[in-house]
Amino acid sequence: MATEFRTTASPFATGKDTSTDPKAMPFQRSNYLWMIIGVVTILAGFLIMSLDKQEFGFGFLGLTLGPIVVVLGYIIEFYAILQKPKA
Repeated sequence: MATEFRTTASPFATGKDTSTDPKAMPFQRSNYLWMIIGVVTILAGFLIMSLDKQEFGFGFLGLTLGPIVVVLGYIIEFYAILQKPKA
């Protein structure tokens, strides 16, 4: 029993599909800038938590402000990754 293989032209081989360029970068410059801002925000949050002078970090900086800044940094990171590149 011989199996038939049908070959269809790939959109990359024909050059007709210009929306998916294999050489295109996955992110644009704005994405990378937002990623850097997010990482700096996360690091600032951890720095704020380490500055707390209360025992075991149970002060305002260690329990409230630092974690809020870290979560804000992660939200910025999600935005940076999910942002659509402008054409």
